[in-house]
Amino acid sequence: MWIDTHCHLDAHEFGNESLQVAARAQQQGVGMIVIPAIERANFSIVRDMAAAAPNACYALGIHPIYVPHATEDDLIALRVAVQAAIADPRFVAIGEIGLDFFIPMLCEPAMRARQEHFLREQLKIARDFDLPVLTHVRRSQDIVLKHARQIRPNGGIAHAFNGSFQQAQGYIDLGFKLGFGGAMTFTRALQIRRMATDLPLDAIVLETDAPDISPSWVHPGRNSPEELPRIGAVLAELRGLALADVAVATSANARAVLPRLPLMEIPS
Repeated sequence: MWIDTHCHLDAHEFGNESLQVAARAQQQGVGMIVIPAIERANFSIVRDMAAAAPNACYALGIHPIYVPHATEDDLIALRVAVQAAIADPRFVAIGEIGLDFFIPMLCEPAMRARQEHFLREQLKIARDFDLPVLTHVRRSQDIVLKHARQIRPNGGIAHAFNGSFQQAQGYIDLGFKLGFGGAMTFTRALQIRRMATDLPLDAIVLETDAPDISPSWVHPGRNSPEELPRIGAVLAELRGLALADVAVATSANARAVLPRLPLMEIPS
């Protein structure tokens, strides 16, 4: 069985098919899908979707791309929502949170500072509730690491990891796992494939980031959690391992870093 540690199953690209997509993924062996929130407006959406899909769970957070329109009240609402969700066995983490210094508008000094403020406040929520975080990190590895070192949430996942080996070790030292997905399937992605091959296997979790970051055989089409086993097969090939061993290892890693993950559903 596989675990997709990052999938925006509520995205509009799935239309009204989200639950059918989750069901098809389950038939492909994807026993659990983590659906991260991106803004206050979809906190209840991801919660309800996780409740409706037997192989889904969720995280709550404010994505850095949504920070320009977010308010301090949204941070208060997030803390309240997390307090309420602690009793929900489908709630597993704070996320998607982080920094995006790739989009030009988000790179302006005031917006960089605003992103860092929202990241720090959400890391504090994770720390206060003893929860892991799902981090979005684009051209900001060292700064995200700096804040994580200072605030010390209960581990997490560096989603779509694309840093250096030194930065990878920084995350590992903080109790994080590193997320690999569709980008790893492109032969030209030399650095990502080197990391997927050479990092300790117990540091790696798998993800799709569906509907985004499609693997090479789907690009530029819509990604789906149904693709996760084939993405896992690429990791197995890169490392010279049996597919079943990669499924077991990466699922165990996901459970280690997201200890609230529900038990995986077995297709009938």
